[in-house]
Amino acid sequence: MTEEIMQALDGELFAVWFLIGAALVFWMQAGFAMVEAGFARAKNAGNILMKNLMDFCIGCVVFILIGFGLLLGEDLMGFIGKPGFDIFTSYENFDWSNFIFNLVFCATTATIVSGAMAERTKFLSYCVYSGVISALIYPIEAHWIWGGGWLAQMGFHDFAGSCAIHMVGGIAAIVGAKMVGPRIGKFEKDEKGKVVKVNAFPGHNIVVGALGVFILWLGWYGFNGAACTSVDQLASVFVTTTIAPSIATVVCMIFTWIKYGKPDVSMCLNASLAGLVAITAPCDVTDAFGAIVIGFVAGLLVCFGVWFLDNVVHIDDPVGAVAVHMMNGIWGTIAVGLFATDTAPDSTLKGLFYGGGFDLLGIQLIGFAAVAAWATITMIIVFSIIKAIFGLRVAEEEEIEGLDVKEHGLASAYAGFSIVDISAAAMSVNENTSLGEDDYDKASEAKRNASVPVENVSSTVAGTSLDTGMNKVVIITKLSRYDKIKRALNALGVTGITVTQVTGCGIEKGSSQMYRGVEMDMTLLPKIKLEVVVSKIPVDSVIETAKKCLYTGKIGDGKIFVYPVSRVVKIRTGEENFAALQDVE
Repeated sequence: MTEEIMQALDGELFAVWFLIGAALVFWMQAGFAMVEAGFARAKNAGNILMKNLMDFCIGCVVFILIGFGLLLGEDLMGFIGKPGFDIFTSYENFDWSNFIFNLVFCATTATIVSGAMAERTKFLSYCVYSGVISALIYPIEAHWIWGGGWLAQMGFHDFAGSCAIHMVGGIAAIVGAKMVGPRIGKFEKDEKGKVVKVNAFPGHNIVVGALGVFILWLGWYGFNGAACTSVDQLASVFVTTTIAPSIATVVCMIFTWIKYGKPDVSMCLNASLAGLVAITAPCDVTDAFGAIVIGFVAGLLVCFGVWFLDNVVHIDDPVGAVAVHMMNGIWGTIAVGLFATDTAPDSTLKGLFYGGGFDLLGIQLIGFAAVAAWATITMIIVFSIIKAIFGLRVAEEEEIEGLDVKEHGLASAYAGFSIVDISAAAMSVNENTSLGEDDYDKASEAKRNASVPVENVSSTVAGTSLDTGMNKVVIITKLSRYDKIKRALNALGVTGITVTQVTGCGIEKGSSQMYRGVEMDMTLLPKIKLEVVVSKIPVDSVIETAKKCLYTGKIGDGKIFVYPVSRVVKIRTGEENFAALQDVE
């Protein structure tokens, strides 16, 4: 009787832990939101938060309607589950625990894509994608693995989702990032279209990004451990889930320290997540040594992945989602066939390195190939349809100004805080932010305005009593542009110019500091401030001449301010206003 009572209590205890684990996985949505927002620029933070919120909420809606049935419904030929509406028709007998548990995993798959396509994707298009992957793409392949489908029948092992969740989300991310294209200025090309330089877009808040990583790491104990059925198994999973990301982070730190001269903060944060992704499939069947090797490889693989996307295939992934989730999801899936051991609690599997031969490894490779093919083909179809109907990318002007204000009417995600986005036009200097076109005549109006923004105060008083017809034009730019703009203004008829040397904050091209393997540095740079007062010469002509002289195709080429002038006095002669300006224009 005592043994029966203890077994009953044990079953109830793990049923409660199952739901606690689901809550921890839900909390990981906050971690993803923080990582993605912190690694992106401030002008897009609100958009990223909104996408992470809607991943879960839209996912819940479609999971109720069809996703849950396709995943865990009655198996139909090993391919899909039978859709049903038991949640409405037989609620008293409904499997509530499995519903909420699988829902939070489904939302995780969807949200991986958000970071890879950040800063240039239409919000509507993203919402459509999120609904489709949660309703159809994820539930079907997850049924193969966890719902009694054909891979489960073969003996394929993915305990918590390296393949079903992370690899699938990572594949969706690389397909989406490729189809939407890179952010403006990420890659500089020569006249033949060949990429000659990769530019760094530093994350605006690494503190928030680090907080997100710690939230995700905490949630991962529920992610990997929620399905455990014994205390020994749960403890072992906690051990392997701790070892692998720790080793991966140390390896990444050493590697970036040696390669770039300093340990890279953002890459180490990515490495922690890479180790967690890699250990997710084998966490219940590997031992400490296996977890060490898995983490070691993950730490190097994430560095290679970020470099490969930037420098070889030229796919812009702002947060490293592809390197973290796709590449290490694949590695974790294969690692089961290499490092599985029957010495792990409740494990009966043996991998290649533990005397199990190639059988399990072969099954894992088949599962990886099948799920990867499914995800690749379906995501290409989905994004192609979305692109044809709605379009994937926002307009150039919206991307430059930021998705917060253009997509959501949110002036700033940091209202009330002093937050400066060093790549925003308001900062005026960011030489590593190319606009993709260095010819002023070929550049669009949005690119011209982003390169040399104009603050025209005079336009607000035109036609009023304050409009004297005299205007002061202040131009701030680099020292190297002085001779060119001086000659251009002289040719226009402006002969009187006041020049002051000033300093500005920006990113100096060719510096030695690194961000995720790309050169960048923030420093105070010497600038010049030119001031002219005009009346006879149209102020618009002065502005256009200055913009054309300053433009090089970079955000931060210069800035122009125009102010109305109420009175001018020439000290030497006593002449005033229009007469006082005749020898300077």
